[in-house]
Amino acid sequence: MKDMDNIAELMSDIGARAKAAAAQLGFVSAEKKHAALSAAANHIWAARQDILDANAKDLEYGRDKGLSDAMMDRLMLDEDRLRGIMDGLRAVAAQDDPVGEVIAEWDQPNGLHIKRVRTPLGVVGVIYESRPNVTVDAGALCLKAGNAVILRGGSESFHSSGALHACLVRGLEEAGLPRDAIQLVPTRDRAAVSEMLKMVDTIDVIVPRGGKGLVGLVQREARVPVFAHLEGIVHIYIDASADPDKVSRVVLNAKTRRTGICGAAECLLIHSDVGETIGLTVIKELIAAGVEVRGDQDLAGIAGVIPATADDWGQEYLDMIIAARIVPDVDAAIEHIRTYGSNHTDCILTEDDATAQRFMTELDSAILMHNASTQFADGGEFGMGAEIGIATGKMHARGPVGAAQLTSFKYLVSGDGAIRS
Repeated sequence: MKDMDNIAELMSDIGARAKAAAAQLGFVSAEKKHAALSAAANHIWAARQDILDANAKDLEYGRDKGLSDAMMDRLMLDEDRLRGIMDGLRAVAAQDDPVGEVIAEWDQPNGLHIKRVRTPLGVVGVIYESRPNVTVDAGALCLKAGNAVILRGGSESFHSSGALHACLVRGLEEAGLPRDAIQLVPTRDRAAVSEMLKMVDTIDVIVPRGGKGLVGLVQREARVPVFAHLEGIVHIYIDASADPDKVSRVVLNAKTRRTGICGAAECLLIHSDVGETIGLTVIKELIAAGVEVRGDQDLAGIAGVIPATADDWGQEYLDMIIAARIVPDVDAAIEHIRTYGSNHTDCILTEDDATAQRFMTELDSAILMHNASTQFADGGEFGMGAEIGIATGKMHARGPVGAAQLTSFKYLVSGDGAIRS
């Protein structure tokens, strides 16, 4: 390892070793990758007390920094969450290997047989905040897709990420894979992030996973291509034909299950025809559950509702807070979401299939839901085992980024002495 005080040299060394590892991973067998991930899951459970002790240090650091309750929740690990991390690892291990998958195949009249097949991206750089589980999710998915990965976790999760990373490395070593396939930047120094963003010779793509500040910094300064993961400004529109029972279940779950994740609902749009019935009921239920409701002028008269300001529209709270407003119809709801949304996840609650179809056709969010909690906006819930993030851009990957989305493709062309006239 290079001098920790020379960040440029440190990152250059990490990049060179990742590139060398990626050259080997491109043709590693599916069995070896499965073995590495399965072994890592076993090591996490065996080292669970060490990981929780490391997490306790991070929680103390977070409290000293004054992190919000939502951020502390993202940071916190317990045995149940470690089981979830292990389950995610094993789910990724059990997936079909995407590398070498034939995406398309055809014959040409000129005698050529052509295949388009999946191939690794190379080296992926992942920059993330707070959530130590991203260390494992990103490491596992990149390995499954045949990529080397450089992980730069947040300063808050420094110890937890280190303990989890050590388990991933043990898994790699047991499977006979290069330990440099999954590297964790061993410093809190923010200069490491700046270096990663310009490592065009060794990093093929950057995936930022965090708040608006982090993603904005990466998009502004990166010279390496970026999979954008913007804010989760998640809307739920309650249509005039919504089912009251579904509204109560879905809205309460979407807001309160875990407030600190990007799929948590942040704004409620209520059709004016049901504002005094379904809308009133669900707002009272939210307040009773401890949610601070910030309502427009039509809702501000409800006991417990706080008048909304202009800043509440387009806000990602990541907390027990939700904005709410009355809209005259689905068109107004769509216009509001186009104006204030982040193209992450938006939901309609309605029993009218035609209205649901309009909502899902006319909006261009990465994920659109009908009568389902937005907390399902997650790669694991989509059957991907885990995700490296939710991409809100339109280039290459969009929505949950799983192993298949961490590949590119190449063309394999065969002939029988074919020549072009």
